[in-house]
This record gives sequence, structure tokens and C-alpha cells, in this order.
Amino acid sequence: MAVRTQTQTRQRTREASNNDARHGRIVKALSGYYYVRPSGAPSDAVVIQCRARGIFKKRGESPLVGDMVDFEETENGEGAVNAIHPRSSELIRPPVANVNLAVLVFSVTEPALNLQLLDKFLVHIEHAGIEAVLCLSKQDLAENGEDTADARRAMSDVRRIYEPIGYDVLVTSSKQGEGTSELKERLQGHLAVFAGQSGVGKSSLLNALVPGLTLETNEISNRLGRGKHTTRHVELIDIGGGFVADTPGFSQLDFTELGIEELGTCFKEMRELSSSCKFRGCTHIHEPECAVLEALGKGEIAPSRHANYVLFMAEMKEKKRRY
Repeated sequence: MAVRTQTQTRQRTREASNNDARHGRIVKALSGYYYVRPSGAPSDAVVIQCRARGIFKKRGESPLVGDMVDFEETENGEGAVNAIHPRSSELIRPPVANVNLAVLVFSVTEPALNLQLLDKFLVHIEHAGIEAVLCLSKQDLAENGEDTADARRAMSDVRRIYEPIGYDVLVTSSKQGEGTSELKERLQGHLAVFAGQSGVGKSSLLNALVPGLTLETNEISNRLGRGKHTTRHVELIDIGGGFVADTPGFSQLDFTELGIEELGTCFKEMRELSSSCKFRGCTHIHEPECAVLEALGKGEIAPSRHANYVLFMAEMKEKKRRY
């Protein structure tokens, strides 16, 4: 039985009462303004600078980049957001709505590929229910960089561990243009978020995907061994047939939104095996007749994945005790 929420009812009532309402997507939010591209408008169309109606604040709601909205143009040449369409997904960090693909960008070197951080990103993306693609950047450094052997080993490890689980792995080089056409094809029809550690080349990749785009990029700080934050706000970039949200780099993530009992479901290979465990609520750490531990013993689950799972579980328990 279909149930219409109060929010949907209010939205439909507003739609019916406002014949001048137009539809569009918020492509940027900055300093209290929402920049809306009208539905069906070409990529070079002028976006409408809008304020949100006061009713949103009263409801405790806030428009997000990626939202499909109803808006109207006002007398001062700006506009007003009247209603937010129901969202298919909602990310907290970064604040983007309706994302249906996450591109996790990790460089093969400079900075060195960190599988623990990669798994932490994947946990958050799986928890959000969003499809993930792994994108290895700076492939050219695997051929002629100072750490060629390490870079090649990192590429091999990612393919060996994550492709059997079901993740697509794309290898790219912004400098050489390698893999960018495959990545652009993968992004078609999606609202994607690019995420990953600072300095891995997210902005460089987007510059390579969209001719004429000049996102700010910074060189790696050799002293710190990491990149500087270059992205200041969330904005959707039209790549022709899809949108990408360029987001600030992350150096760490926490599990504040995630419950301990949910952690195992965020590891795809463990989620699929958990129904075969003897005990309901199995932690996959010490229980007898655990399907996950049996698969680990047979080499069917990567030791690094299970080790990171155990580490994340301990981290979550420690935070729970602390608070």
C-alpha cells in the first residue's frame, strides 16, 4: 500500500497552487544562495540564483546540492526555492542529495595507497546504499616514477582484492589521458561524488574529463606527505550526460552515523556470507561455525579486509565506551 508522507502532500499542494513553478536541480550552494539549473536547460545555460523559502527553516529542512526542486523567479531577478522533491539518497559529508554513484579516487603513489582508508570509505558508501567505483589515479607514476615497484604492487593488490568482491576498478592518468574516456562513460546518467584522500588528483581528473574546466589543484607537500585542501564548497559539474560533485579531500572518517551491528553489512563479501553463520548476530571475529571466518581460512576473503573490519569494530566499541 502506498503511503504519501506529509512532506510529499505539502509539496504537491504547493505545485497545484503555483502554476508559475518551474523545476530544476540545485547545482551549487554558497553563502545562503542556491543556484538552480532549470530542467531541460543546456549545460551552458545561466543558473538561477535563489533563496530558500522561510518554510524550510520552520520545518527544520534545508535544500542540498543535487536536490530537484520547484522554484520561481522573483521580481529582483533572483529566484525562490518553493519545494524539494523526494530524495533517493542523502550524504552528510559532503552534503549532497540524490547521489547514485561514488567514485573513490586513490593514487597508486604520492600519496601511497592506503587500503585501510579505502575500506573505511567503502564502509561509509555501502552504509549510504550507493554504488561505488574504485578509481586509481596517477598511473603514469607506476611507469616512470620514483616508486614504480610500489605503485605497480598497489595497482595489483587493488585489482586482486576488490574486483572479485564486485567493485569496478578503473586505472587513470590525468597527465597522459589514460582511462579518462572509460571513466566518463561510467559516469553517464549518474550524479556521482568524487571522494578520496587529499592530494590524490580528484580535481586533476575532473579537469581532464571536462575540457576548459580549471579547478584549482595543488602539488603534494613533500614535508607533510599529503595534499592541501583545494575545494572550498560542493558544486555539481556537468560532464555531459551526468553530474559530478567535486568535494573536499578527506584525511580521516569516523563512524558516528554507523551502529556496530551494521558494520558487517558494509563489507559486501561478509554481508553475502552472514546468513550461513551458525549464530544470528555473529561478529565474524571469534564465533564457531562462522561462514566469514571459514572463508577467510580458505583464502576466499582478503586478510587485509577482515583485519580492517576487526580494527573498525574495535574503534567503534572504543567510541561507544567513551560516550
